Amino acid sequence: MADKNKEPAVYKRGCNVLEEERHKSVFASFLEQLNSPLIYILMVASVISLFLKEYSDMAIIVAVILVNSVIGVIQEGKAQKALEALKKMTSPKALLKEGDKIREVPAGELIPGDIVCLEAGRQIPADIELITAVNLKVEEAALTGESVPVLKDTGRNKKAFMSTTVTYGRGEGVVTSIGMDTEIGKIAKMIQNAPMEKTPLQKRLADLGKILSVVSVILCVLLFLIAVLQKRDVMEMLITAISLAVAAVPEGLPAIVTMVLALSVSRMVKVNTIVKRLPSVETLGCVSVVCSDKTGTLTQNRMTVSRCLVDGRICSPSTLKIQRDRHFLYGFTLCNDAELSSETRLGDPTELALLDMAASFGLYRHELERRLPRKDEISFDSKRKMMTTLHREGKSSVSYTKGSPDEILQRCRYILSGGQVVPMSQRDRTEIKSVLKQFTGDALRVLALGMQMDVEKAREKELVFVGMAGMADPVRPEAAGAVSEFRKAGVKTVMITGDREDTAFAIAKELHIASRMEECLSGEEMEKMDDGEFARRIPKVRVFAHVSPEHKVRIVSGFKAAGEIVAMTGDGVNDAPSLKSADVGIAMGMAGTDVAKNAADIVLTDDNFATITKAIAQGRSIYENIKKSVLFLLSSNFGEIITMLAAIALGLASPLKPSHILWINLITDSLPALALGVDVNGNKNYMRRPPRSKNESLFAGGGLSCTILYGLLIAIISTTAFLQLPLTFLSSAGMPVTLGNLRGLMADPALLSRCQTYAFTVLGISQLFHAIGMRDVETSVFRMKHFNNKLMIAAFAIGIGLQLLVTEVPYFIGVFGTCSLALQEWILLLILSAMPVLAHEVLILLP
Repeated sequence: MADKNKEPAVYKRGCNVLEEERHKSVFASFLEQLNSPLIYILMVASVISLFLKEYSDMAIIVAVILVNSVIGVIQEGKAQKALEALKKMTSPKALLKEGDKIREVPAGELIPGDIVCLEAGRQIPADIELITAVNLKVEEAALTGESVPVLKDTGRNKKAFMSTTVTYGRGEGVVTSIGMDTEIGKIAKMIQNAPMEKTPLQKRLADLGKILSVVSVILCVLLFLIAVLQKRDVMEMLITAISLAVAAVPEGLPAIVTMVLALSVSRMVKVNTIVKRLPSVETLGCVSVVCSDKTGTLTQNRMTVSRCLVDGRICSPSTLKIQRDRHFLYGFTLCNDAELSSETRLGDPTELALLDMAASFGLYRHELERRLPRKDEISFDSKRKMMTTLHREGKSSVSYTKGSPDEILQRCRYILSGGQVVPMSQRDRTEIKSVLKQFTGDALRVLALGMQMDVEKAREKELVFVGMAGMADPVRPEAAGAVSEFRKAGVKTVMITGDREDTAFAIAKELHIASRMEECLSGEEMEKMDDGEFARRIPKVRVFAHVSPEHKVRIVSGFKAAGEIVAMTGDGVNDAPSLKSADVGIAMGMAGTDVAKNAADIVLTDDNFATITKAIAQGRSIYENIKKSVLFLLSSNFGEIITMLAAIALGLASPLKPSHILWINLITDSLPALALGVDVNGNKNYMRRPPRSKNESLFAGGGLSCTILYGLLIAIISTTAFLQLPLTFLSSAGMPVTLGNLRGLMADPALLSRCQTYAFTVLGISQLFHAIGMRDVETSVFRMKHFNNKLMIAAFAIGIGLQLLVTEVPYFIGVFGTCSLALQEWILLLILSAMPVLAHEVLILLP
């Protein structure tokens, strides 16, 4: 029984949102960073150091654990904030009705009691109870799993639910529940703790990490066994082997990749691109075909009626007269769902163009509908390609049908001539088709108007032909440049439109998408083709005209079957299936429906086709940056392993102490790798290369040889630094260079400490130089724009500073067991450390 004393809930605007998963506390995130097998290995090493009373090693290991965890927490926090900002930018809108006015507001602002208007393509912004419904169908798969749209009415089936979408018709409803009180809110409570899916790149890197972990552990076990056979200090070598196992694996790589993707997604917002799903950032770089809708994407989506066919004459809209051309003006105004006022401009661009034409004569739909109220209608759908409305004026009625000229003509038996209804002759049909061909040949979008007098219900047969309106939608000035950019980048541009072939070809020719009619294919021709014939034809087609939503899905599937990576643009309800089936779905943020935005991977905030070129360029750049980070980390870690393994195998003292390995891991696996991941290299033009295969290995294009070459080089110069002092002594003393003599000299703790300091310094700083060269393996460092990557400059400076800290500050010298270095020693070690840059320059000069 309800509590009568309980006060009714008080709602505030801004509460109509679903609660997101409660974010982890900083402490919980910190503990999560520690939940790694590699960190467990480090912890074991610290405990062993404690038992051996190697307190300095233990302190360094603990410091490395803490610093890595803190960096991970910071990176995770930044990535989360970037993604939250993007979610706010993609929040749905609602049409709020206040008296006679309708305005678009953020859906989150709704409260119970508000009245909202629904139309095809809109997402239902809250749980509502319908008060009007005209052929209203709602897709409720999010709630029921039922893929067939549900027909709604104001009777038994009057409930509509938040996050479902209107696919047909229109209606109005009163908000009954918002936010977490809605049906979808109840589901949200149950799925809040679902794990986030990793991107394909992250999965590939995770697999790579597992392989590297196994290889590194095997190498380090080998290192330990060699040490045992050589009767070295077992516990010391155990710690060294464990430390090397940790340092050899870039355990911070997944965090760096996540950070790079998150920062890159934020960077793409600056080029008017909202990335809803991180995997699409990676896929963008592979796109080889862009299938674009024409209207609003390649054109300005600002339709204007430029020519009319009325009563057998072709004329400008300005020459029309209300009395003489009453049905032409009334029909296009009343058979219309757009909203036009001094404050509002909502609806399909072609319908708005018709209202603009009527407004120039002082005719406005809402005022006209007071005199001729709408009593019945048949809503537009993409299969019929028309809509019909029935209006009453006193005891009489008139029905207007607006739509595709071909469809209207098929249903016409009469024609309006001189104000009189007369049977339509074959000559009339031929003349109308001739004018239609003339209009479409001039790239005009044409709508025809038919009518019926004194009918009880809206019908679409035995119509009276009233006339046609030809609308121009100018090409976007930047669209032709974008098509040219795609061509240079090896990306094909394909135009898909519901317009007739001649209209579509006129626009495609102006944009240099197609040059011959043979490159056009209509939806009717597609239907006659079997899959085999369609597969043979599709590689040569650049324009698909007069297509339906089913055709669009087949087009996307056809290109994918041909091995292409397809990006698909769209803005309407009928684009949603093809947006979902494409490798990358791109919706228009301004004119796009909620259905299209929800189905897409990417949303363009400026509805500009040229923005896609910037997005693809960014996608290619982001992948290359991640690849650079991976190869840098792998080659650096490979150099560490070879340095240690070679020295131990030769029976020499260890070139590095465990603390040295961990320190190098700290200064090279964080900032330099991240700096490569967010690099902006002005010398690169990624849109002058063909798209890469989405199955391309990270080691493709010389990646493996780069890793091995630089890894070996780092190992050689580090070993050279380690042996420099004993080799100089043997040479000056005239003694032969033998392993026995080298071992004998390194038995001196003071000399060994200085040798290790040399190796430690060169191994660390050489990786910093290596990071600079990895910015662009095809360009000289002297031609790179280094100030484009201030983070790299900071990473290099911080790395040098930290290395100075452990060799020049007495406290840290004691902790790390290093030696203070003289100026001439620093000069020598810096020259050795710069060898990766010298190698970089030599490799560029090679043919």
